[in-house]
Amino acid sequence: MTPKSIGIIMDGNRRWAKAKGLPTLEGHRRGYDKLKDVMGWAKTFGIDYVTVFAFSTENWNRTAEEVAYLMDLIRWILTTELQVIKKEGYRVKIAGDIKRFSPELQVLMKKAEEETDKLPGPTIVLAVSYGGRAEILDAVNKAVKLGKEIDEKEFGSLLWTAGVPDPDLIIRTSGEMRLSGFLAWAGVYSELFFTKTLWPDFSEEEFKEIIAEFSGRERRNGK
Repeated sequence: MTPKSIGIIMDGNRRWAKAKGLPTLEGHRRGYDKLKDVMGWAKTFGIDYVTVFAFSTENWNRTAEEVAYLMDLIRWILTTELQVIKKEGYRVKIAGDIKRFSPELQVLMKKAEEETDKLPGPTIVLAVSYGGRAEILDAVNKAVKLGKEIDEKEFGSLLWTAGVPDPDLIIRTSGEMRLSGFLAWAGVYSELFFTKTLWPDFSEEEFKEIIAEFSGRERRNGK
């Protein structure tokens, strides 16, 4: 059984750069290069959705220099790299509290979603300014405004990740064995995989091994 939707916590970029004697921030750019590799592997496997934890709500508290670098990286992805993304046929979805970004970036995010909406996919879901608790609280506030009782399906439609199937599996690199709020609602029945590999070193062989192990697991979903 091949997963149709996966989530990835791309951890270890800064440690990777430090170990290589490179500027710490360079690790983030190399991390994006690895994401492009992974999207290609996902396409080969027939995976339809890849949701990546690219920038958390807590990341706003990092140094001004690092936040500025990450904003420039996101801008570059949504402009220059968007042409590469479109050529590969990937759809783009942004999931997070986008109101915290500059008006320019908000426009670029919407533009990227609109320009890739009809492409064959797979879909890359960029979780930016994202936190699992924040996502649920935002959805709760939307539900309150509806003024009626709602079920799980309708609640799911109010999430930042609305329209994205719950991830069959979630991968975290770098050796940390926690989800850090990633997909707190959608990931309740996801199969979890933790690897000590730092994200820029994550290999196609390891990806294939994870997919193979996933295929051998029995998924009960609480039943």
